Amino acid sequence: ESFKAKSFTLIVALLDEKLTKESSNFIALIDRWVITTTEHKMTAISKPDEEWRAQLSPEEYNICRRKGTERPFTGKYNSCYDRGTYVCVCCGNPLFSSDAKFDSGTGWPSFHSAINEDAIREDEDVSLFMRRTETLCKNCDAHLGHVFPDGPPPTGLRYCMNSIALKLIPKNESFK
Repeated sequence: ESFKAKSFTLIVALLDEKLTKESSNFIALIDRWVITTTEHKMTAISKPDEEWRAQLSPEEYNICRRKGTERPFTGKYNSCYDRGTYVCVCCGNPLFSSDAKFDSGTGWPSFHSAINEDAIREDEDVSLFMRRTETLCKNCDAHLGHVFPDGPPPTGLRYCMNSIALKLIPKNESFK
């Protein structure tokens, strides 16, 4: 049974038990939750865990599929300012332009904006006893890093990425 079907069955059972006159707002919120959660889980590329393990190095797998974090100042793109496009190491989806890269001083490659609105998606992350916004590849759901509201103009955002989740395609090379 799919995630959507399980969620729907559970919600219907709960609503059957607890319907009241003031329930219309609650029902609308539940409907929105089901739609959002279902859309959130839909990606263009979906592979079994074994395939990801075979495709990626152990470090790439830990960061991208298990939401790990590389140590600061250790990633190959932290101090890299070569021109090109940063793509997802898992699926090749274009994520960031080198034109949006800046030195945040944090030890991770940072960007003020994604390459376009279809590149990434965001999700709430409440791990490590803090509330953050996780950044994922919209195409394959790979964990890329986090976004913070302390970046430079024009967006005021700082997309703080794990180098290992990225691959730089130099400006004069084509995407594979």
